Amino acid sequence: MKAIIVDDEKHVREAIRLLVPWEELEINEILEAPDGQSAISLIEEHKPQIIFTDMVMPVMGGAQLLEWLHTHYPSGKTIVISGFDDFQLVRHTVQYGGLDYILKPIDAEQLRSAVFKAAASWRQDESERQRGQQLNIEMNQIRPAYWDKMLSNLITEPSGFDAVTHSFASEFGLDRSVRECRVAILSLDTISSMLKQKFESNMDLLFFSITNICNEFLHASKQGIAYRYWNSDDAILVLLYGQGSAEQIMANIQQGIWSVLRSKVEIGISSVHAVPSGLILAYTEAKNALYMRNLLLKDKKIHMYTGQASSLPPLICFSDYAEPIHLSVRSGSAEQIRKAVQLWIDAVKQLDVIDLGMLELWWQEYTVLRNRWLNEWFGDQYPDIKIESDSSRFQLPIDKDGSFSVILWQEQLTAGLIELSKQLLAHQHQDNNVIFEIAKYIQNHYHQDITLQEIANHFYLSREYISRKFKQQFKVNLSDYLSGIRLEKAKLLLLNPNLRIAQVAEMVGYDDEKYFSKVFKKMNGFSPNEYRKVNQP
Repeated sequence: MKAIIVDDEKHVREAIRLLVPWEELEINEILEAPDGQSAISLIEEHKPQIIFTDMVMPVMGGAQLLEWLHTHYPSGKTIVISGFDDFQLVRHTVQYGGLDYILKPIDAEQLRSAVFKAAASWRQDESERQRGQQLNIEMNQIRPAYWDKMLSNLITEPSGFDAVTHSFASEFGLDRSVRECRVAILSLDTISSMLKQKFESNMDLLFFSITNICNEFLHASKQGIAYRYWNSDDAILVLLYGQGSAEQIMANIQQGIWSVLRSKVEIGISSVHAVPSGLILAYTEAKNALYMRNLLLKDKKIHMYTGQASSLPPLICFSDYAEPIHLSVRSGSAEQIRKAVQLWIDAVKQLDVIDLGMLELWWQEYTVLRNRWLNEWFGDQYPDIKIESDSSRFQLPIDKDGSFSVILWQEQLTAGLIELSKQLLAHQHQDNNVIFEIAKYIQNHYHQDITLQEIANHFYLSREYISRKFKQQFKVNLSDYLSGIRLEKAKLLLLNPNLRIAQVAEMVGYDDEKYFSKVFKKMNGFSPNEYRKVNQP
């Protein structure tokens, strides 16, 4: 904290310096002035919290200084120290915010009490000021989100419009009598890739920036209001009022966004509708204007709703080109994958019109086929397969200029399929290793009572998966494979005439001699005894 002592008598200033416990009050800077005029200059520069002043001084007295402080520096806490016991001076002190009036010669205890009271009063005021500032900061942070929510609700619940028209008028300066408007949608899914990277960690800041740019143009002419639409991940809505050209207004906004952020956004604009009953329809029209736009027209960024469906382009289906892609992924060859994808892209490049609807349809086809392939290749293990370059949600491939790029789409699709192929090869390799480990396990434990469930538990795989993969690899069921090993071992043991049939059966994993003999005869065409007689040395 800081303090200033204003008195034309030097010995009084020195006395105050000696009597006040500055360190205890955490006052680390003490200023001095011989009159009110000099004090004003120091107060404006240093902003002291505690002010001691005499009432009768040359140039400017304490009464005038109190009046100046009351108007220009009310946060300071003033203590008057005067040699005049005058009611008018005391009254003037109280009237203009002085905390105490101490007579000379100074009473040390009275001065100490007054200073402590002044310091406590300033700290309390400062705490309230900081609380108020923090509250203002929080309100300013909440305010945009509050209005975004209120305005977003009007699209789905337009009946609430009349209840907030007065707030709109006072907050945004809009004419409450306006009963017609358009809706414009700014789609942030088409901002440039560089801008997306810049704001990747804080997309809220990007929404805030673009909304502010829009409102700078709209508020200046009272043409409407822009806000973040809470029911969409990547849209800013603009309610356009007045008689101005909607296309020209949005063109100006488009240019403003380009000037500040060096990126353009796609904008869809509805036709005129009644407020509030037509807001839902206006929003739908603006959305359709964006949805049906021809993505191949790179220079056209503002799209007016015309009410007419776009002319249908020649219909091509991704599934018609899926088989070469399917085979190329299985081949494991990146070159074959690139060639297969190129066939599809060559067909796409023949089209004069590509809109979002077509891209989403192709993406759905690809997703269905890809899931089918995953099930075919990985079976019940495919949920563990992670293809980082593929996404469950369709994302428009946008180049650095913010335009749809067939080439970029081709690169993304190819990269995803190459990664899938790598995963398939790795999985097949892992499959083969696991199946051979299972075969080795059976060879080492054939003499025990092992079951398919026991093997499944041991290798942390499902019974069905093991059965299917084992049959694919060895062309025989696992149970027949186990029986074959047991019976081959039994043939060797039967050559020993000292071993009984029951002993041989037990040694190869059969507890029941009769069952062993039955299986042996079924597999070899003769019983164990017959085999022993024929093959005795």
